[in-house]
Amino acid sequence: MSLRAACKTVQVSLSGHYYRSRCRSNDEVIEALNAVIERHPRWGFWKCFHRLRLDGRVWNHKRVHRIYCTLKLNLPRRTKHRMPSRIREQLVVPHQINQVWSADFMADSLYGGRAFRTFNIIDDYHREAIAIEVDTSLPATRLIRVFDQLKAWRTLPKRLRVDNGPEFTSAVFIGWAAQHGIEIRYIQPGNPNQNAFIERFNRSYREEVLNAYLFSSLDEVREITYEWLSDYNEKRPHNALHQLPPVDYARLNVPKNSPLTCST
Repeated sequence: MSLRAACKTVQVSLSGHYYRSRCRSNDEVIEALNAVIERHPRWGFWKCFHRLRLDGRVWNHKRVHRIYCTLKLNLPRRTKHRMPSRIREQLVVPHQINQVWSADFMADSLYGGRAFRTFNIIDDYHREAIAIEVDTSLPATRLIRVFDQLKAWRTLPKRLRVDNGPEFTSAVFIGWAAQHGIEIRYIQPGNPNQNAFIERFNRSYREEVLNAYLFSSLDEVREITYEWLSDYNEKRPHNALHQLPPVDYARLNVPKNSPLTCST
């Protein structure tokens, strides 16, 4: 059978039979790129390309870039952000109300599995629980809104003790604090004991609320938290306050020249 008849039998064109692909193999380019990236993982495309040219590779930059992207070498690489150095400060009890507040986050989940967070604030002087904000997301702008609501009925603190979370280190929150004359005191990373007042409060809130109930909704968390907050401030004896609730202790020990702004 002739070649023409054979191609017609299997329904292949004669030109298709004679066609030879001119595509070049990219194995050599891939191997060379991987070798450069292995030695210099922080180099970008153009540094790699010029290094290949210096090594005598005359490949077109468009071809090299296409292979570079196919290998996903152009994806941004994660870098570690170095935390600024924090000075360790001795944890002391303030001399008056609204001198130092402590703030921290907690996390839990509803019965259906939906996660939520709480933002807790206390006054270090008499351990009063000033606020507990509950929601699925609590960015820096939400924290500012909480403090603005507190400003409507009480004096904001002179200093705020917090950890190094992104909400507290954001430019938005730092700028708001500077605008209101609040000095932010950051604890050293990995040392929650430097914020012991709020950590002890978190333990009570965890044991008496978060671990004690199965919540079906955020509204239920907020309602139970609000009731517990009132009981904590007005009725619950505190070991560090001579077995007095925070509100009663503030009434008896607040300095005469310092305005009493705690909740009643």
